[in-house]
Amino acid sequence: MTGTSEETAMPAGPRWDPLVRLTHWGIAAAVLLNGLVIEEGGAIHVWIGYAALAMLALRLVWGLAGTGPARFSAFPPSLSAARAHLSDMLSGRHRVHRSHNPLGALMVYALWAMLAVVTATGIAMAGSPLAPRPGDEAGYGRAAVVAGHDEAAEEHGGAESAAGEALEEVHEVAANLLLLLAAMHVGGVALESRLSGRNLVRPMLKGS
Repeated sequence: MTGTSEETAMPAGPRWDPLVRLTHWGIAAAVLLNGLVIEEGGAIHVWIGYAALAMLALRLVWGLAGTGPARFSAFPPSLSAARAHLSDMLSGRHRVHRSHNPLGALMVYALWAMLAVVTATGIAMAGSPLAPRPGDEAGYGRAAVVAGHDEAAEEHGGAESAAGEALEEVHEVAANLLLLLAAMHVGGVALESRLSGRNLVRPMLKGS
């Protein structure tokens, strides 16, 4: 989505295929649910995390084998293209892109990277959602690294506890950053829709 940006006579912009729309809204729902609604540490929270990771993996595969606008080659990250796009916006010049616009491309990759960190650290703390969860649900992550049921666990408890706390810290920071990026993404879509006179949400709902 940078060097491949192009003017076109079609004001509708990119045509998003069903899989792109499914993963987009599925990931958005998972982020909102786990970030703002579902209590951390519960089985539902863990299952939603796994679902988000599965959808992210599917979308990344689709970035290699999917339809034209969905491919990574259609929206490569580029700071120079993003700066040029921002300049165009401020100057009132609007171009239709075959995929994400340059600023949107940077945001997409940032969101995917942060989601990967959140899900990876969450899985490292929680393990399999099918595994028995000791105690109450609030023991998310800590139960696997702090509990000392025997002498061996007590000997290594300090190091494991420190590792668990570090994982939890990274997970929480990344989750907060993910929510912040998501809010910025929504704001950016609203701003560009207003400045360009095109509804950028409709294609992600209806495909075009």
